[in-house]
Amino acid sequence: MYLSIILLPLLGSIVSGFLGRKVGVTGSKIITCTCLIITSILISIAYYEVGISGSVVEIDLGSWIESELMQIKWEFYFDQLTVSLGLAVVYCSTLIHIYTIDYLSSDPHNQRFFSYLSAFTAGMLFLICGGNFFVMFVGWEAIGVVSYLLINYYFTRIQANKSAILAFTMNRGGDMLMSIGFFSIFSLLGTLNYSQVFSLIPYMNETAITIISLLLLGGALAKSANIPLHSWLPGSMEAPTPVSALLHAATLVTAGIYLLLRCSPILEYSSTALLIITIIGSSTAFFAATAGLLQNDLKRIIAFSTISQLGYMMMAIGLSQYNVALMHTVNHAFFKALLFLGAGAVIHAFADEQDVRKMGGLIKFLPFTYAVMLTGTLSLLATPYLTGFYSKDLILELAFGNYSFSGMYAYILGTITAGITAFYSFRLISLVFLTYPNAPKNYYLNTHESNIATILPLLILSLFSIFFGYIVSDIYVGVGSDFFANSLFTHPNNLTLIEAEFSLNPFIKLLPAIISFIGAFTAIFLYHVKPLAFINLFGCGPAAYPQELKFIKPIYTFFNSKYYFDVIYNHLLVNKGLKLGYKISKEIDRGAIELIGPYGLANNFYNTGINIAKLDTGIITTYSLYITIGLLSLLLLVFTPMLELALLPKVTDAMPAIADATNMFIEMRLFIVYLASTFFVLYNFNR
Repeated sequence: MYLSIILLPLLGSIVSGFLGRKVGVTGSKIITCTCLIITSILISIAYYEVGISGSVVEIDLGSWIESELMQIKWEFYFDQLTVSLGLAVVYCSTLIHIYTIDYLSSDPHNQRFFSYLSAFTAGMLFLICGGNFFVMFVGWEAIGVVSYLLINYYFTRIQANKSAILAFTMNRGGDMLMSIGFFSIFSLLGTLNYSQVFSLIPYMNETAITIISLLLLGGALAKSANIPLHSWLPGSMEAPTPVSALLHAATLVTAGIYLLLRCSPILEYSSTALLIITIIGSSTAFFAATAGLLQNDLKRIIAFSTISQLGYMMMAIGLSQYNVALMHTVNHAFFKALLFLGAGAVIHAFADEQDVRKMGGLIKFLPFTYAVMLTGTLSLLATPYLTGFYSKDLILELAFGNYSFSGMYAYILGTITAGITAFYSFRLISLVFLTYPNAPKNYYLNTHESNIATILPLLILSLFSIFFGYIVSDIYVGVGSDFFANSLFTHPNNLTLIEAEFSLNPFIKLLPAIISFIGAFTAIFLYHVKPLAFINLFGCGPAAYPQELKFIKPIYTFFNSKYYFDVIYNHLLVNKGLKLGYKISKEIDRGAIELIGPYGLANNFYNTGINIAKLDTGIITTYSLYITIGLLSLLLLVFTPMLELALLPKVTDAMPAIADATNMFIEMRLFIVYLASTFFVLYNFNR
């Protein structure tokens, strides 16, 4: 049963991809969706057996690599962490498959798309179920490759090509760091098995643990799109909307979070690594929120929201609250998939328009889509008693309850981010659904709700976004809950849940919710109640641009340009790299390598032969000159050392280094004389 959880999506992918012509479009949809539905049932059973009943499963399929110390097996490990994240991955993936049946019904390459989707799900399950770092790395690389294929699905579009290459290359950088981390683990511990590594870590040097933790963090930052390796995620919006939902909700971006959760026994013994993770996570949350504040593309706004929430997850990991980080990851998967699929329904119904400034008034045309997107938005805002509330607010409480610099830094930035998130989320709702219509009339005439294949996944995800957090909160993050047992490890010194739960001032707990409501109401007021006043204030309308507000334009440009990260990367890294590559290609490859390679050696020998042949002039006076020069050179080599021997004692006393060099020079010349004499003796003997 447990192997079927991994193999069924892979089977669906293979059938749809390689036998697509045989089974047809309808057959491809039926096979892949059926495989995912069966996998959902199996993961639910596994969740009960492994998670609720505490019966951990380990599967050994045999040896993979046997080389002296390196003993690596094909093994899979199902514990509470695996089934908890697997539940979100499989449920979201199944619903996205069903949603895609209608969403891409007019696309001519359905078999290829469904094959990629199922392969992506299989790769993610391979990753989270791997029993050692190597098996996990196979799944890690698989989702990297398939993400490239999915982002580049419309491969005839230049922007899709560029986005896919950016995502792939930036993830390559993170994978390189993570690979070095794996090599470091093996060189220090001689094993890559989870249980063996985690049991040996407490006896290692803290500096070594810190280095390993930071190398693993490098891989996690790239996959989970945290600063400074985040630039690829907004660009991946070039893919179809189901891909965005799958990549950014439950699969690709959660891989880095899973890696750090799995390596919690390593991170807990490095306070430096935890501090860095906390600062990076909270900075990422704030950065992405401010950058998403001024985006106008519907999917990019939600993408920056994803980066911001990933920052919250990273922040929780840095605070050693791994169970809270996991719960927020699972909760986020449901309401972010809902938001993306809702956005896809809007785009699909509204003539494929994605600019929120060209929408408006859609609440009367798409009431169900409005309801589900509002549900997802409220859950994202951590509205009390919705799914997001049980993890997002708890992360901020735990940050304050840490009573440290990093905890206070995380709390302040996280609280401000909560307000900004509420603002841009309701800015999206207002501009798309509430405010006055901004699109051509024929767009509205052709706008209608989607059919059942689209509505059903949205309805189910809405229910998860409302109730899931309430149902599992006591299991995952309840005080005294032992649900995760040994799958997550928190050092006793880092247990702060009791302080956060019982010793904080109620105002500290309520502040993020208060700021979120202020942000939401401000957005509704500015974009729906008084939109013209807002337009005139910022000089976008007929009113004159106020002189005292000149400073707003550079701030707007700074945030809208995403802190100029792309500009900096292009100028300092990409352009310099291309110039370096050009120099290597022209000067080293075509210069040095050709010079000392077969072509260069043949040319040099040929030219040397021609030059030596030029000495054979046939004129006797020239030969006499050669003989005289040779005789003088030979006399110089023979008698100069004898003259220097008389001067050597004086030099030796004054400068010993010069004396040593002179001795070596004398020996070299005597060696040359010896070789010349040997040559002449052999030459005369042969004659």
